[in-house]
Amino acid sequence: MKTFHSISLTITFAVSLAAIPSASAATPEEQAVLAPIQTMFDGMAKRDADAIKAPLLPGGTMVLMRDGKPTQMTFEAFAERVGKPGTNQIEERIHDPLVRIDNDLAVVWAPFDFLVNGKVDHCGTDLFNLVRQDGKWLIASVADTGRKDCSGK
Repeated sequence: MKTFHSISLTITFAVSLAAIPSASAATPEEQAVLAPIQTMFDGMAKRDADAIKAPLLPGGTMVLMRDGKPTQMTFEAFAERVGKPGTNQIEERIHDPLVRIDNDLAVVWAPFDFLVNGKVDHCGTDLFNLVRQDGKWLIASVADTGRKDCSGK
């Protein structure tokens, strides 16, 4: 019978293998799953509603957790909100994504930092559900946690 410590080490090792520190370390299939996420982030940084919506499955939704309360919105509403011109430079970055793929369904769980004018504004965890439609990965839904108590802020 395994001890709790050895089980914990086994789980930690398995998670560390699955947590991809950079896109270059990901398999081609994982890179394909991560690509629409980066495309959405690039659209956000440009404040371009059409570019934000390009990798999203029409009719999809977001659930953003803030102060323990969920805020729900459609992809359309999110793109219009973030796609408005603004003076602040915004950027979202994920790191160490955990990617799981089963045929035409994928999930990505990743810590994130959201920067405003180059400084971390908030952080948390992003959860992306993706589907492959006609050979192309699309983001079907997004959920995230957002908090202000970020290390290295």
